[in-house]
Amino acid sequence: MDKQPTDVPQPVAYDSEGRPLYAAPPQAQYVHISRPIEPEKQPIPEDIKVRHDQSVRDFPFLNLSEAEYVISAVRRHPIGMLMPAGLTVFLVALAASLMINYTLITDYFGIMEPPSAGLIYLIGFLFMILVSVGGYISIWVYMNNKFFLTNESVIQEIQTGLFARHEQTVSLINIEDASFQEQGILQTMLDYGSIRLSTEGDETTYRFEYVASPKEQIATLNNAIEAFKNGRPILND
Repeated sequence: MDKQPTDVPQPVAYDSEGRPLYAAPPQAQYVHISRPIEPEKQPIPEDIKVRHDQSVRDFPFLNLSEAEYVISAVRRHPIGMLMPAGLTVFLVALAASLMINYTLITDYFGIMEPPSAGLIYLIGFLFMILVSVGGYISIWVYMNNKFFLTNESVIQEIQTGLFARHEQTVSLINIEDASFQEQGILQTMLDYGSIRLSTEGDETTYRFEYVASPKEQIATLNNAIEAFKNGRPILND
C-alpha cells in the first residue's frame, strides 16, 4: 500500500455531500496597545506635600521637585568670621588712633609743614568706611555659603563674591561615601569641621568647610541616603 505524503494537507472533516473540509492556516495576530503621551503622575502623599510647601516658603531660592523637601539647612560655624571681623576692627582702630594722635605724631617726627588736620580726618574716615564695608562683605560672603539636605539630594550654595554665586546639586542615589573630619584641638573643642561627599562613577568629591556639629550632620545625611536608596520615607524633626 502506498503511504500518503505527510506534507499534503489532510481533511479534518467532510460536509453533507462528502466533500473534504480542510483547516484554515493560522493567521498572524497583531495586538495594538495605546500609550499615553505623558505618563500618569503618581499621587504625592499629603504629609510630603505639606513639607514641600513649607520648604518652598522657607527656601524660595531652592529649585525643589514636587515631592522634595528640606531635611536640614547647614550653615557655617561662626568661628570662620573671626579673621575678617578681627582684621576689620584692628584697621579701624588703627586709623582712629592715628587720627586722634595726629598732632602728637607730627610733633614727634618733627614734620614742619604737615597736611591739615581736616584733610587727614577726611582720609581717615573714608578709610574706615571702606574697611568696614569690606569686612561686612567678607562676613556676608562667608555666611552665604550654605549646605542643604533634602529627601532627594544635597544642594550646596556657593558664594565666592558679592556678585559671584553658583549651586551644586548631587542626587542621594549617586553618593557613594559621606564622611566628616574634625582636625586639631580647636575644631574638637568647638565642634566644627568639614563634610566630604564622593559620588559614584566619575569619583567627584564635594567638600563643605566650617560645618557646625559635623558628626551629627553626617549621621542625618547617611540616614537620608539609606532611606532614599531603600525606598523608605525620610522623617525629619
